[in-house]
Amino acid sequence: MKSFTYHQPATLQLALPLLDEQWGKTELLAGGTDLHDLQKEYVAQPDKLVSLSGLGGAFREISSIAPPGAFPPTITIGAGVKLADIAESRQLAAYPALTSAAAQIAGPQIRNMGTLGGSLCQRNRCWYFRDEHVHCLLKGGRKCYAQEGENQYHAIFTQGHPCVIVHPSTLAPPLIALGAIAEILGPKGKREVLVEKLYHAPVKETQREHTLAPNEILVSVRFGPGVPQFSRLANNSYEVKQKATSDWPLVQASVAFHYEQNSKLAKGVRVVLGHVAPTPLLSESAAKALEGKEITEATASAAGEAATEGTRPLSQNEYKVQLLKVAVKRATLLAAGMKPYWEG
Repeated sequence: MKSFTYHQPATLQLALPLLDEQWGKTELLAGGTDLHDLQKEYVAQPDKLVSLSGLGGAFREISSIAPPGAFPPTITIGAGVKLADIAESRQLAAYPALTSAAAQIAGPQIRNMGTLGGSLCQRNRCWYFRDEHVHCLLKGGRKCYAQEGENQYHAIFTQGHPCVIVHPSTLAPPLIALGAIAEILGPKGKREVLVEKLYHAPVKETQREHTLAPNEILVSVRFGPGVPQFSRLANNSYEVKQKATSDWPLVQASVAFHYEQNSKLAKGVRVVLGHVAPTPLLSESAAKALEGKEITEATASAAGEAATEGTRPLSQNEYKVQLLKVAVKRATLLAAGMKPYWEG
């Protein structure tokens, strides 16, 4: 690991001037579960680390606001909130898409160190990218080695993507399904962006998996029910892993919709796919298969089929297409409150 200068500012205003205008010279340190690995692997070699561990207040809190007649409440989660706190929060009881996803990340040790901001802004887990000896596209090279190499865990939505990583965040899909908004602080002040717009597919060394500038900090995310009065919000997530714990999802699906009063028809459907593309993927086809329909096994299966439209798997990961169908179907059924019959 390369030597570095360590800073621990007490406020966001003190942290901002420590950041640089180019990636690589300075890195933000939250829980450290990703960055320290990158440093030990000599993929990240910053001259300066800016630790956010000294920040308190709203940066490390979950807050809720419930205007009269509104349920569930509007939620704000600080970027420094631990994954374990998200998984266990009673304030988030109406948002199982998010809490269940947080509860399945790695193991308890990681969940008690990792943060919301770290999960949303982490680097990809491609083994070529993580190998210090491989000079891939995202490290200034001219080739994505996964295109023709070992790619069993890589993207299946590959059309138009020179780099076929999968986005690693497990919390981004449910937040996108819930219509969350990210608050970002930079040298020009605060700005807000939909979480679905927070990501792009990187193709070169000067890009990250997100759209933040090198001198910006993710401060919080905010989301609310986003449904008409007297409607009922429904949401959930499902992921397929090789192991039940301490493993990365092979595929993930997050589904959110609402029921209008005295209706069994799904409205305002949003289906988001994770770990299958370089960015979290909002599936309009899957949402269309559910919109205005009663949630049954048949409609959930149709949504799963629709979610795979446009897939172009690589040489070793076609199996993920079937897994994605299953994940979307099961996330939909869970959101509708149906018993998970597949658990036996």
